[in-house]
Amino acid sequence: MEGFFSQPRAGRPPRERIAGECARRGREAVVAGCVALLQGRSDSVDDELMLLLGGPGASRMLSGESRADTELWQRVWATRGLLWAWDESADPALSAALADDGWRVRELAVKVVRRHLLGDHLPEVARLVDDPVARVRAVAVSTLARLTAARA
Repeated sequence: MEGFFSQPRAGRPPRERIAGECARRGREAVVAGCVALLQGRSDSVDDELMLLLGGPGASRMLSGESRADTELWQRVWATRGLLWAWDESADPALSAALADDGWRVRELAVKVVRRHLLGDHLPEVARLVDDPVARVRAVAVSTLARLTAARA
């Protein structure tokens, strides 16, 4: 784990890290790891993938230094992973993420819908227009406009 972030890919943005990991282990495997994290099955995801998804801050959580909100952050990382690596097999997990207790998870889930033009999630996104968190409401409104314009 320690050597992971001394490698050149550590400073790369999530989009590039995830694209590289998809090339290395396959998009399906990366998506499956994201789904497992969203479903609370972190024991089935290797530390290297969690570090890749979570970035440098993930090492503190995985080492036990900071266990507070670990599951929440794993869901955030997983949803961000789906932003850059998508497959229909993640659809049920994305639905759950759109209703997650964590606002960051909901916000990123809406961004996944927008990026991949997943029109089947239009009703779920429409409900988030009334979310208690302003950032979630804002991304839901912009996503509805984008989906409507794209007729997704």
